[in-house]
Amino acid sequence: MLKTPYSRFKWVAFFEGTSFLILLFICMPLKYGFDMPYPNKVFGMLHGLLTVLYLFTLIEFSVNFKVHWTKSLLFLIASLIPFGTFYAEKKWLRPIGIQYGEL
Repeated sequence: MLKTPYSRFKWVAFFEGTSFLILLFICMPLKYGFDMPYPNKVFGMLHGLLTVLYLFTLIEFSVNFKVHWTKSLLFLIASLIPFGTFYAEKKWLRPIGIQYGEL
């Protein structure tokens, strides 16, 4: 399941994107609407760790699959936008996986 750089990047991108959405749409309203900062601290830390892991797996994936630096930059920018990692996976990552027989 996580044996190739492609699959590692795919799964880390999924979890990073999911943690970002949980942080934005659940934890932030709890913090500012209901004065409950604890979930924000927990998911903020988790999201930070997943973001760093996303960067490392993006570098590994880009090097192993010879992804052009502009496409790598687009993957990086996608991680900063809500739902961006899901869009990037569907539009940019899947075609690379099909090209290299990863799917």
